[in-house]
Amino acid sequence: MKINCIAIDDEPLALDVIGHHADKTPFLQLKAKISNAFEAIDFLHKEKVDLIFLDIQMPELTGFELLRTLNNKPLVVFTTAYPNFALESYELDAVDYLVKPIPFERFLKAVNKVKQRISSPAETIELASHSNAPDFIFVKTEYKTVKIFLDDILYIESEKDYVAFQLKQEKILSLLSIKSVEEFLPKDNFVRVHRSFIVAFNKIEAIERNNISIGKKLIPVGDNYKEFFKLLIDGKKL
Repeated sequence: MKINCIAIDDEPLALDVIGHHADKTPFLQLKAKISNAFEAIDFLHKEKVDLIFLDIQMPELTGFELLRTLNNKPLVVFTTAYPNFALESYELDAVDYLVKPIPFERFLKAVNKVKQRISSPAETIELASHSNAPDFIFVKTEYKTVKIFLDDILYIESEKDYVAFQLKQEKILSLLSIKSVEEFLPKDNFVRVHRSFIVAFNKIEAIERNNISIGKKLIPVGDNYKEFFKLLIDGKKL
C-alpha cells in the first residue's frame, strides 16, 4: 500500500528534508513539494492525497488557515520550528506534530501513525450491528481484539496516540483517534463534549457549570461543544 502525500512549506530546505525522508520510506509516495499556500490549495482541489506534511508559519496563509479552507481534509502531520502550536494542531485532529529540524527516526514514527490510521481502521474498531441498533463494538488492543458492550462505556478519553475506553470495571487502550471513534459510535447516546472526551449520555450523573460528573471523574465541556451539549441537555429537562 502506497500513501500519497505532499509537503507544503515556504522554506526550500525544509521541503528537501521531507523529500529526503519520504524517499527513504517505502510506503510513501511524495507527489509534490509546494512552497506557496495558494498553489497548495489549487493542487488539493485537483488531486486527492492521503497525507499532507504542513508547515504552520507561512507568509500568505498559516498552515492552520490553509487546512480550514479544505472541505475534504487529508490526514495532516504538521512540521514547524515552533513547539508552542502543538495544542491547536491536535484540535484540528493532526496525526502528529514534528518540530524542525526533523530527524528521520521521528519522521518515521509519525508516518507509521498515519499508516496505522489509514490501513486498519476497519480492523481496529468495528460495529456489530443487530438491525440498526448496535450494542457492542470490537476494538483492537495490543495483540488481540476485544468486544466492548456499548452499555459498559462510561466515557472515552484521548491519551496522546491512543484512546482509552473507560468501562464500568476496566480501561481499554487502543491506537485510534478520538475522531474515528466518534464517527463509529451511535449518535443517540454518545456525545463529544471536548477535544479529548466523548461521554455516554445515559451515564452522566450531574452537570455543574462546564463540568460533567460520571462516577468520580469530572469531565470538562470544551468551548466548541458547549452550545450543542446545552441543546441536548435542554431537550431532556423537565
